[in-house]
Amino acid sequence: MTTRTQSGEARRNERRVAGNVLRGSVGNLVEWYDWYAYSAFTTYFAKSFFPGGDSTLQFLNTAAVFAVGFLMRPLGGWLLGRFADRFGRRSALVLSVSMMACGSLVIAVTPEYGKIGVAAPVLLVLARLLQGLSVGGEYSTSATYLSEVATPGRRGFYSSFQYVTLVGGQLLALGLQLVLQSVLTDRQMSEWGWRIAFVVGALAAVIVMLLRRSMDESESYQRVAGNAGERGTLRQLVKYPREIALVVGLTLGGTVAFYTYATYTQKFLENTAGIPRRTVTVILFIALLLFAILQPLAGRLSDRIGRRKLLLFFGIAGTVLTVPIMTVMAHTKQPVLAFLLLMAALVIVTGYTSINAIVKAELFPTRIRALGVGLPYALTVAIFGGTAELIAQALKKAGHESLFFWYVAGCVLVSLVVYATMRETSRSSALERDEDQNED
Repeated sequence: MTTRTQSGEARRNERRVAGNVLRGSVGNLVEWYDWYAYSAFTTYFAKSFFPGGDSTLQFLNTAAVFAVGFLMRPLGGWLLGRFADRFGRRSALVLSVSMMACGSLVIAVTPEYGKIGVAAPVLLVLARLLQGLSVGGEYSTSATYLSEVATPGRRGFYSSFQYVTLVGGQLLALGLQLVLQSVLTDRQMSEWGWRIAFVVGALAAVIVMLLRRSMDESESYQRVAGNAGERGTLRQLVKYPREIALVVGLTLGGTVAFYTYATYTQKFLENTAGIPRRTVTVILFIALLLFAILQPLAGRLSDRIGRRKLLLFFGIAGTVLTVPIMTVMAHTKQPVLAFLLLMAALVIVTGYTSINAIVKAELFPTRIRALGVGLPYALTVAIFGGTAELIAQALKKAGHESLFFWYVAGCVLVSLVVYATMRETSRSSALERDEDQNED
């Protein structure tokens, strides 16, 4: 009878965990949909904000605005990470999605350059700054929340849903693009159709804001919330210099590779390989769908074999195969081959994306976890991930596009050195210690 009661309690607890993960993930999905809608619809609205006949120059300008949004992510990682450590994960997640809704609405209603002149790109930049602030806080808080509410022994599996929803947001953006492409002409898409994506994002973010208010606060945070002592301060964070350096090293190669294949590829296959725009959208959609499915499988595998082995797989394969994959992709005109090459690259990147959130969360104690995960991660992504497309477009315009392939491989190599020298985090982690004792 006791065994049956314990079994029933375990099932109820698992359902409660799954429910919290689901509600947290849905919000993450909408946040990233809003963020990636910008990249997905760039080819349509670039002329509205940056007039001129050179498509590469227009893409370069919109890529620069994309990079500007990343500059706010460290500030968002600091502000919302501090907020989450001091006032709770749930409150920070509600705040971040509210900010994203505002940013999407501004982009949706801003008139084009021909009507308001330079004010159009200025408003676009301001909206992306707000969205960057939101995403900077969203990553750290959602990574922390998912890792803290997950069942011990299944944290790799549950935390992998952060990238499932991150990629899912991009899939929603691409899926809506496919629908709009099928019912609207290219001219209609460029004139006003692209605005639909941002209206949808703003409305969805408002709905998620209401859903997130019903999430349970994590037990790890509740344990430290009533204790005296500083939480979420830079003074506390600087006590963990090794962990901060590890987050930077863990992130560098992964963020450059991810943004290269998940966002820049859309422009790369269209502008360099010469594959038709609609075909490129289909290729990217199918590849990212399969990529999302791989995340929980790899996350569960990390629960069994450890996180470090997956990171080493990404580091070695990414260093060796990036240049060959991108070189062949640049010269192919065959959609099937382009898809297979992109899929191979995304399988490699899965070694990083599926577990990067949990690895970082396992480095820090509860009182500083959201800030510790968020600030160094956001700084690294802003410097390297956010500029990946900008560097690629600039090198292409200068006639040296192949140098970008070596740049990506070099960044992965730097992270490989970190993976090769770090300790395994899935055992004796800060999260596991949280289960055994309350922190001072």
